[in-house]
Amino acid sequence: QVRLVESGGGLVQAGGSLRLSCAVSGRSLNQYNIGWFRQAPGKERELVATISRNARMTYYADGVKGRFTVSRANAENTAYLQLSSLQVEDTATYYCAAHRTILTAPPSTSVSDYDYWGPGTQVTVSP
Repeated sequence: QVRLVESGGGLVQAGGSLRLSCAVSGRSLNQYNIGWFRQAPGKERELVATISRNARMTYYADGVKGRFTVSRANAENTAYLQLSSLQVEDTATYYCAAHRTILTAPPSTSVSDYDYWGPGTQVTVSP
């Protein structure tokens, strides 16, 4: 069983930065593509960024391109999401998720493809 736990969320002013971590246990991180998603109150969960098993492929939602950076350290079984130039609209609970797939598979952008999820970490951006 794979367990994911996010950390690093908090309250930050607009324009500020945060670094979210996703610690994976139970299996090796290198077996999984990783997705970062977020969900604001009253809204559907949406994709933020994804990264393939070997970090050669990444994908970003249009609204975060150039501001967020996804990365991973397989040897540490940890994935990261660097949030920069934060905006009030980025306020949400952020989740990491794992999708077990073959090495060459591009990371999926579909919520339903991800098998394991963390409990989430809250990011609040004040004006």
